[in-house]
Amino acid sequence: MQQRDVDNPPVEVQAEKQESLVKTSLVTNSAPTELSRSVIFLDREISQIAFNWRVLAQAEDKNVPLLERLRYLCIVGSNLDEFFEVRVASLLAQNTVDGELAQHPAFLATLDRIGQECHELVARQYAVLNQEILPQLSKNGVHLLRHNDRNEAQRAWVKSYFEREVRPLLTPIGLDPAHPFPQVVNKSLNFIVSLAGKDAFGRGTAIAIVKAPRVLPRVIRLPDELSDGGVALCLLSSIIHAHIADLFNGREVLSYSQFRVTRDSDLWVDEEEVKNLRQALQGELQSRQFGVAVRLEVAKNCPENLSDFLLEQFSLHRNRLYPVDGPVNMVRLSELVDHVKQPNLRFPPFTAKVSGKYAHTDIFTLLNKQDILLHHPFQPFQTVIDFIRAASVDPCVVAIKQTIYRTGMNSDLMESLIVAAQQGKEVTVIVELMARFDEEANINWADKLQRAGAQVVYGVVGLKTHAKLALVIRREEGGVLRHYAHLGTGNYHPSTTKFYTDFGLLTAHPELAAEVNEIFIHLTGLTKPKKLDYLWLAPFALQPQIIKAIRNEAKIAKSGRPGRIIAKMNALLDESVIRALYAASADGVKIDLIIRGACALRPGVPGLSENIKVRSIIGRFLEHSRIYYFRNDLQHDVYLASADWMNRNLFRRIEVAFPVLEKAQKKRVISEGLEPYLKDNVNAWVLDSEGEYQRKRVRGKQQSFCAQQYLMQHLGSLSEGS
Repeated sequence: MQQRDVDNPPVEVQAEKQESLVKTSLVTNSAPTELSRSVIFLDREISQIAFNWRVLAQAEDKNVPLLERLRYLCIVGSNLDEFFEVRVASLLAQNTVDGELAQHPAFLATLDRIGQECHELVARQYAVLNQEILPQLSKNGVHLLRHNDRNEAQRAWVKSYFEREVRPLLTPIGLDPAHPFPQVVNKSLNFIVSLAGKDAFGRGTAIAIVKAPRVLPRVIRLPDELSDGGVALCLLSSIIHAHIADLFNGREVLSYSQFRVTRDSDLWVDEEEVKNLRQALQGELQSRQFGVAVRLEVAKNCPENLSDFLLEQFSLHRNRLYPVDGPVNMVRLSELVDHVKQPNLRFPPFTAKVSGKYAHTDIFTLLNKQDILLHHPFQPFQTVIDFIRAASVDPCVVAIKQTIYRTGMNSDLMESLIVAAQQGKEVTVIVELMARFDEEANINWADKLQRAGAQVVYGVVGLKTHAKLALVIRREEGGVLRHYAHLGTGNYHPSTTKFYTDFGLLTAHPELAAEVNEIFIHLTGLTKPKKLDYLWLAPFALQPQIIKAIRNEAKIAKSGRPGRIIAKMNALLDESVIRALYAASADGVKIDLIIRGACALRPGVPGLSENIKVRSIIGRFLEHSRIYYFRNDLQHDVYLASADWMNRNLFRRIEVAFPVLEKAQKKRVISEGLEPYLKDNVNAWVLDSEGEYQRKRVRGKQQSFCAQQYLMQHLGSLSEGS
């Protein structure tokens, strides 16, 4: 889906008959027909691909520093990997019976559309790499050298590197009845080779497979003395290409190609059947590498007979073959970014500003006076780390409870929890073992925490624990137990907090913190949760509370007073919430939605959603915060949440939305988390009624305004010259 880079208003294209059908289905709340569904909702998968076109636009933007443009190309590659591993794999699994793909016309049409969009996206991705990024890097002294680009001295060094570091780790496999096609690991780099002549035993084995060692870097830097004053690099794939004939002494190499297969990587365990979820998941992690193949990437010049052979081996249709003009795993080019130190090729350095009152005051004393609202990465996550660290060594703290969804392999937070457990505090950690692609790290932390004496539980069977909660219980003057809580929109992950935008609230509000404790009791004891007055908890009350708040704005608007909703999140897909928004729009509520990724709501349709506007912000930081704002007759209700408005978040996960209670902090969330993004005309894309995204442009005498730049300058410390 090539998105239009214009700033014209959307064109209304909905027919009168379709409007009538939409209104009828909204009023009756009937199950939409296939026709009405396509009118009311945008396709989830196509919307997700559209998000990647917007990321790719960042790589095409000449105002973005060169290495950052390359990084965006890598992000597109990583996003597409996950899209195939999860979304496409899920679609195929749902529509496969006895090994045969269903022939339902709607499904086949969706699959064809996905294939067409992805092929176009990948072709453009590699065109940007080869025609823009690499030539510009070369002009700046950063040379990614192919075999033909290397001079004699460089070739000699590469040959020596191959013989010393690469060849000893290679195991070429000539295919014959004793050596069938090998197991190929998900997303690994491999080579297929066509051979002429006889092997050492007089047989005519024609095909060989060579697996690239996963332990070697994919980008290798040549010595400075061979770099002509710049930086000379080459890819591992290029080194193997140049010397692949050396692996087949006495044979003629007719042709060869690198290839990479993407597999279904969604883990599944029957949580009701297994006795030990952690052990079962550890077993599944091994099999993830060899799931059902869903995509095959080969070099653009791969001979057709070799690509056909691979398609047959992986049982793939030709429309899932992706010939690429460059490395088959563009994600690994991120290693190139790490080799280059030129600051002019990167974003200007940014440092989150530490508030003096947080840095030099006892955190518990401060929280007894006021809540602390943090806006990451513009304000440091270190304040949250310090909160848990202080609790781990404070003799007055008797208990710490925390949820963990993603935290990474190295985590000061986890180390502090281990220290607290070792000191005899009651430490309870709810670890989500099924956090996609972080399962191994979470299993390791669960083991370490248990060995330190912490109580580790794995949440609720069948529901991912996605809520971001921490609770500290402290025995204070008079023997009274006081609760201190942290609630957030993002993960307790030390790396992502530096480039994901999120909000966090530290509070000692007695009722709010007590409700956090109730949620922990519910999750560990599997008890029925008590009625909560402040927190909205999924899967029980979150969706009904969201719809109730939307309907309240509609009721206000129908009575003639202003109704207003602003919501910011990663994705909007839940059909019941979308219907409630449509109905509120019809009643006159003005609705602005800031949706970074997939959006199934179709804005600007007469009679359906003419009062709804949708925009997406793609910039230096990943927009990750979830904010729900309802005007509510000037009550200005502001909720921060861990949940997007998706069916999985509202019904298949433990999620929490929490209110911002202090008036000044409500204003902060609105003025930092919503208003700048509605004003942005640099990184904003506006969704029209046809499902197309149009990039906002500065017009005439308008001043450019970038929300993230504004927040960096006003909340953090941005280097001069930015």
